[in-house]
Amino acid sequence: MAANFYEQVYAVVRRIPPGKVTSYGRVAQMLGRPRAARAVGYALSALKDVEPSQRDVPWQRVINSQGRISIVSRDNTPNYQADLLRAEGVAVSDNLKINLEQFLWEGLHWVEIDDILRSNQ
Repeated sequence: MAANFYEQVYAVVRRIPPGKVTSYGRVAQMLGRPRAARAVGYALSALKDVEPSQRDVPWQRVINSQGRISIVSRDNTPNYQADLLRAEGVAVSDNLKINLEQFLWEGLHWVEIDDILRSNQ
């Protein structure tokens, strides 16, 4: 079950366009699991241990619901995720906050979500 959910998370996150962000909770909600924000975080954290085919997931585009970078990143420097986002054109403040009014991704249409859920069953 967890592996299947992780695949669904990765499928959604792969569709976040460069220059946009979303939250852990919004990804969970898109997948019909509105209380699974923490599980989305676990899925993204697990990317460091997965096969190379999963390393194309743009994990840096997922932040907390307050618009802040809330994890210590892969190389253990708190600004790594911010640097990746800045390289995509996302403005990140010195306190690692992002303006969601400007950079929030609207998300997937329900038809796209249905495709993800069906293909990862």
